[in-house]
Amino acid sequence: MNKAIIFILAFTGGVALAAQSGLNSQLGVGLKNPLLASVIAFLSSTLFAIVFVFVLVKDFPTITQIKGIPIYLWFTGGFLSMVGIGLYLYTIPKLGISTMISIGLCGQLIFSAIAGHFGWLNLPMEPLTIKKGIGILAMISGIIITNLK
Repeated sequence: MNKAIIFILAFTGGVALAAQSGLNSQLGVGLKNPLLASVIAFLSSTLFAIVFVFVLVKDFPTITQIKGIPIYLWFTGGFLSMVGIGLYLYTIPKLGISTMISIGLCGQLIFSAIAGHFGWLNLPMEPLTIKKGIGILAMISGIIITNLK
């Protein structure tokens, strides 16, 4: 797939996450419970994912492949997703969506730069170069400047 298309897809994913955060935080405010809003969001996400699996997936994993997956991989991502989305839904009504998303992106940026540099989570290593470091510092500076009151 063309790299430009992949970038557009990544950008679109970011827009979708920001929009769902704003909508689900409204649900949390309406329910007076951001954790309950998270549960509803994950249930509806599960239903949509199931539909997409049946429409798009042609080759399902074998029992041998499933047994080869470490147990922690079945639950850790879901747990961290619940923590991240739950914290988004809790903090957006208190901070505003642009502040929360920018601070959340700062956390993602710092963690991903460190994880990529060391190859954590069995992901490809992406060395932290001077150029990348300057870019990260520029983004963090922009986040700080954007959020100064």
